[in-house]
Amino acid sequence: MLRLQGEMIRGGTSKCWIFDHRDVAATGVDVDALLLAAFNAADPRQIDGVGGASSTTSKAAVVQASTRPGVDVEYAFAQVGIGDERVEWASNCGNCATAVALYAVHHDLVPITPDTTTVRMLNVNTGARLTGTIPTPAGVAPEEGRALVPGTAAPGVPVLLGFQDPAGSTTGRALPTGRALDELTGPDGPVEASLVDAGAPAALFEAKAFGLDGTESLTAFATAVPALTLLRRQAALAMGLAREGDPVSHAVPKVGIVARPARYRTTQGILVNQDEYDLAVRMVSMHAPHPAIGLTSAVALATAAATPGTLAHRVARQTAEGTLRLGTPAGVITTRAVPAPDGASPTVLLHRAARRIARAELLVPVLEGRPA
Repeated sequence: MLRLQGEMIRGGTSKCWIFDHRDVAATGVDVDALLLAAFNAADPRQIDGVGGASSTTSKAAVVQASTRPGVDVEYAFAQVGIGDERVEWASNCGNCATAVALYAVHHDLVPITPDTTTVRMLNVNTGARLTGTIPTPAGVAPEEGRALVPGTAAPGVPVLLGFQDPAGSTTGRALPTGRALDELTGPDGPVEASLVDAGAPAALFEAKAFGLDGTESLTAFATAVPALTLLRRQAALAMGLAREGDPVSHAVPKVGIVARPARYRTTQGILVNQDEYDLAVRMVSMHAPHPAIGLTSAVALATAAATPGTLAHRVARQTAEGTLRLGTPAGVITTRAVPAPDGASPTVLLHRAARRIARAELLVPVLEGRPA
């Protein structure tokens, strides 16, 4: 039986297990095998592990202090399989980055300063650079906070998350194919797509292509998931994220639908009027509708909506101040683009919340010297 120290932190609308790189290395076990056993990934219910049996709760980050200039913390993000013995390392997660920032101030990975502390992070999966700014009054790391985010009624420590120069973070170009519009083949024929790389690679489709209006409930949106899953594979090939014969990824690119604002009710039953947001969006997370939106997807949407010719630009209400309000199933999430110097793409800011839930010693089963 292996013993592994970990900390579970809610970042935004996700739960993420955070592990110190030194503790993982000390086990002497391959990190994929370690996570698959710790989460009980083989079981779709993850009954015998720490996974939560949903894409937003089957996440991990392996963290270490950085020696790179301008970086305090490096982290590798893992999307652990659910009923699938596979760990996806190809993407980033903004909600887990929010959790990493809080972890960093509590574990002395960054010097705490009076008033606020900014953690400079590098996601080693994608090379993305992020910042997480946390209030640290009197130089004290906070245990509690009152910040709220759509998708949960639980308050947490406020974290201002920034994605620095997010365009082309994976493929090198904001529009990997060089076009604002591409055509992919769905189960019912050709479908227009905008393939964008900012924060994370994303394939975006207009809701009406699937007979939807972009304000559907999670159950109604689920009817489009099989078609979007097929299109994600085509998008991965078109964006150069995969080659024919490569294993199918259910994490990259992100995939979803966009539409003009319209009146709808959130999953909590709250009425949202069409003038309260700028772009309707429904995203897929692994095999199912995302209950809110992944933050890397929000960055991709902010970039797409500001890029003439894309489907998101076609249907979004354009604003002058760099903000974009996204109508998600959980409610309205606001992004703000801040111009950056030296020709870099704008930094995209989002307000998040995080809370430490547990510090634990995980007992990981071992079979013949490796986790079972």
